[in-house]
This record gives sequence, C-alpha cells and structure tokens, in this order.
Amino acid sequence: MAFPHRPDAPELPDFSMLKRLARDQLIYLLEQLPGKKDLFIEADLMSPLDRIANVSILKQHEVDKLYKVESKPALSSNEQLCFLVRPRIKNMRYIASLVNADKMAGRTRKYKVIFCPQKFHACEMVLEEEGVYGDVSCDEWAFSLLPLDVDLLSMELPEFFRDYFLEGDQRWINTVAQALHLLSTLYGPFPNCYGIGRCTKMSYELWRRLEEEEDGETKGRRPEIGHIFLLDRDVDFVTALCSQVVYEGLVDDTFRIKCGSVDFGPEVTSSDRSLKVLLNAEDKVFNEIRNEHFSNVFGFLSQKARNLQAQYDRRRGMDIKQMKNFVSQELKGLKQEHRLLSVHIGACESIMKKKTKQDFQELIKTEHALLEGFNIRESTSYIEEHIDRQVSPIESLRLMCLLSITENGLIPKDYRSLKTQYLQSYGPEHLLTFSNLRRAGLLTEQAPGDTLTAVESKVSKLVTDKAAGKITDAFSSLAKRSNFRAISKKLNLIPRVDGEYDLKVPRDMAYVFSGAYVPLSCRIIEQVLERRSWQGLDEVVRLLNCSELAFTDTTKEDKASSECLRLILVVFLGGCTFSEISALRFLGREKGYRFIFLTTAITNSARLMEAMSEVKA
Repeated sequence: MAFPHRPDAPELPDFSMLKRLARDQLIYLLEQLPGKKDLFIEADLMSPLDRIANVSILKQHEVDKLYKVESKPALSSNEQLCFLVRPRIKNMRYIASLVNADKMAGRTRKYKVIFCPQKFHACEMVLEEEGVYGDVSCDEWAFSLLPLDVDLLSMELPEFFRDYFLEGDQRWINTVAQALHLLSTLYGPFPNCYGIGRCTKMSYELWRRLEEEEDGETKGRRPEIGHIFLLDRDVDFVTALCSQVVYEGLVDDTFRIKCGSVDFGPEVTSSDRSLKVLLNAEDKVFNEIRNEHFSNVFGFLSQKARNLQAQYDRRRGMDIKQMKNFVSQELKGLKQEHRLLSVHIGACESIMKKKTKQDFQELIKTEHALLEGFNIRESTSYIEEHIDRQVSPIESLRLMCLLSITENGLIPKDYRSLKTQYLQSYGPEHLLTFSNLRRAGLLTEQAPGDTLTAVESKVSKLVTDKAAGKITDAFSSLAKRSNFRAISKKLNLIPRVDGEYDLKVPRDMAYVFSGAYVPLSCRIIEQVLERRSWQGLDEVVRLLNCSELAFTDTTKEDKASSECLRLILVVFLGGCTFSEISALRFLGREKGYRFIFLTTAITNSARLMEAMSEVKA
C-alpha cells in the first residue's frame, strides 16, 4: 500500500531547528518592547505564527491582547502596540491611521512594527509620507522557512507567484536567497546545484554572492544534503493546471490545506462542529494514504478499520492483568487511530459526493485528451459547455489555459469565441484577467496567418542546425510559445501502456495523474539527476525557452558522504503541488533517493487562477 521508505533510504536532517530559530528571534524582538503590549497580527501570518509560537508562548512574553490587522479601527487601551505584518503598503496606511488618531487625541504610546520576512524601503517611505516614521520603530523577523512536515518546507509566500510571474516584481528574490543561505549555514554546503528558469538564476546568483560575502561560515562543514535543484513554476504550468487525484492533492483541491492543516466541516465530521486537522507524517493514517491514487484509498481505510476492530476484540478473552496492560499501553493509541480513521473516511465520502456531482470522470477524460493531443474539438466543446452551464469561473479558466498551453496557443477563432462566451457567462469584469493570463503566457492566441512551425521548417532547411535553433528561439519568444507537444515527445511524458495502467502497483510517476501523464517538472529533475548535468538535454532546454537559464554548479565531493549524495533538496519558485511532491517521493523510493521540498507556497490549479484573476472571490 503506502510507500514505505526503502530500508537503505538516507536519514532526513532535523528541520525543527528552523522553528526554534524563528521562535527565539520573535521572542527577542517582542522583548525589545518591555512590559505589557498588545500585538496586532496580519491575517495571513496567523496560521504560520501558530505553528511557531502559540498564544501561551506570546503571553509568557507579556503580550496582553491579540488583534487582527483589519480595516475597522482598533480599540486597544494598551500603552504599547506591536504590529506583526507583511511588508505591504495597505498595512502601513493602517498603522499610520492608528498613530495619527492617537496624535489627534493627544495620546502618546510606543509603537513597534515587525516586518515578516523582510522590510522594504517602500514601506518606510509610506510611513514617512504619513508623518509617523519618527513615532514607530521598525524591525525585521526573518522568518521565511516553515517546516510543514519532515520533508516539506514552505516560505508561505503565496503572493510570490503573482508578484514575480505576472508583475515582474523581483522583491522576493532576496528572501529566497536569504532562505537558501540559512539552509547552507545550518546544514552545510550543497556540493551539486542545478537550476532552470529566470527567477531561479537570479536567486541562485544572489545566494552565491551572500555566500562569498560571509565566506568561511560553511567552509570545512560536512554537507548534509548532496544536491539542490531550483525550478521556476513557469517552466511547467501544465502540471499545476491538472486536477489532482492523489489523496493529499484531492484534499487540497476540495478543502484547501492551509499551512499544513485543514478545516473539515460538519459534512466530514458528522457532527455540528468543524474540526481542524494537522496533516503530516505524525498522523499515521494520513501518512499511509497521502501519496496514494484516490481509487486505492477506500480499500485501504476499510482494511484498516477491520484491523482496528480486531485489536479492540482481543480484550474479550483477557484476564484482569492483561486488561490493565491493554488499557494503560494500547487503548489510547487505538482510540487516536480510530478518531483519525473516521475523519479520513468522512473526508473520502465528502470528496466522492462532490466529485460525482461535478462529473469528475468526464473532466479527467477531457484533461487526458488535452495532454495527449487527441479529440481537441470535442475537448473545446466540453469547455464551451462548461462555460455555458456556469459551473465555476475558476474551473472554466483553468481548462482554457490547459487547452492553450498544450496546443501552443489557441487559434484566433477559438480564442475569440471562448473569451466572448466566458465574458457573457461570468461577466465583463473578467476582461482584465484575460490580459493577465496572456501576459503570463497561460492563455495565448496563435499568430494569425502562417503558423510559426511552418515558417521555422522552411528556414531551417536553409541554415545550419545551430542557426536554426537560434531562429526558433526568436520565434518562440515572439509568441511566448509553450512547445508542450514537442517537449512531451522528447521526454516521453505520455506513457505508452499495453492494457490497463495498474494504479495499485504504480510503475512510474504517471500514477499521480492516473497513468496518463508524467509531471514535466519531475521528469526534468529525474533526467538531470541521472546525468548529473544538463548534458544531452539541450533540445529540451531550448524548447522550454531557457537556453541561457539552465545551469549546473558542482564542487569536489571529497567531504560528501554517499548518504548525503542521496538527499536532494528541490526548490520550487512560484509554488509546488502535492501531486509533484507525491511523484518525487515515488521516484525517491524507486531510485534510493530521499527528496526534501522547499516551496514559496503550496499551490494548485485554483490558487494559480485566483492569483491571475482581477475579480476577487
């Protein structure tokens, strides 16, 4: 059933140190404001903060009351106010309005602003413009690595995707470089570095500069992690746009996993209350089903329920001494397992109900047809019907983007038709969203007239291979081409299977998409690790429009143990899906590697579309 790690799998580093570091730094910053104080926290920092320092820890350090940073005025009576916020302009205006209101009332208080994860000059400028810069003290809480699980670190920066890949805003690159620098300081240098993408290259170069400035900190240290692989989200949009079918991915798509935990409503808990559940390796039931294809999960849970019942039934023939042992040693564990089992069975039933209502099978069939390049007309008709029935604005957008990327852009007639139907169905306010998707290369229109491929083939007959490659690059950049079909063929992303694909005993990473497609990001990682470089992948790199943006940096491995060379840190800039995590865990088990994941945030198709949307839900 669930993937047990191979007995020879390397041990993972202890990432709990990152939590302790973040907690100690926050406590140090709070204590710089001695005495009682009220703490104002921005809404999207509440969940990460809860994983680092709960309310009782804050109370120990003289935090009196907690407030949420929101638009309505705060009614704090404390003489000291502390603000824990992201570096955003609207937060500065909120703080300035509080300070100015106090000034008008003739009240003097102490104010401290703690920026997380870093302070931006623009924020200080706003405070200055509002005339309060001299009244507040500013500090940074460099908390940018939150361990969500034993092998998963998140920077919890969901805005990174929109800021960089749509707006071209490079402000978070320094945060990424600082996070990588912290990891290499704590866990030794990385002997082998690989990367692909523009954002990756900038982050890597800045990180290297930080390492050179503080030369000597990691010198002589034994590396704990042998390889680091950095990857931009726009290298592979297709995987992020597909519906997830592994259990953890489906839970995320259906209920939204936020900061490693999920709120299961009454429909799951079978009571009138919601339940917040932390989803990680400590949940024994979840850990066994998280990477499984959903079709296997019910069978596993019912078997688990039978085993649990059998363990409960053992007490019937026990004498008093055995019963005493059973109650003191086993009963608590069995009750905990029973509670978790009923929660996951409830979640499965709820997912099944929702997916049956949505006609999930038909949706998956359409996605597979798009990935394989078959029945494009039928798929387009399905998307049109989806829009006309007003199923969901986000879902309809996602399918249009998937069609566009897999087909290297939509033909002008289809683009205009789908766009018109969408705006008529969901409202003209979505017009700006189309502009955003076009800029990001997610939903594009093919160049009218002669298709680029035809022009390329004519040109390539006249010039040498190298020159032809450069000309194709020029064409690609003109049209922001995705070249998905050609890449798919080169990397064998669509497995050819004789008969049914056995999802119970997966043969490759394609199982995370029901055997129809191997995630492009994961295939690239697999190929580069096999070769220990980008050699032999020149054509793939060119098709990805990353000719100047793929790099390898290896150092001598005399200090690196064979154990550490089987540990690989994969860094996703712009978000990573649970399907990719499951696929790489599978690859690790097959090849004897152990993967560690660092992402700017966990993402899925809905989050991707929402980041691009100008219409807020």
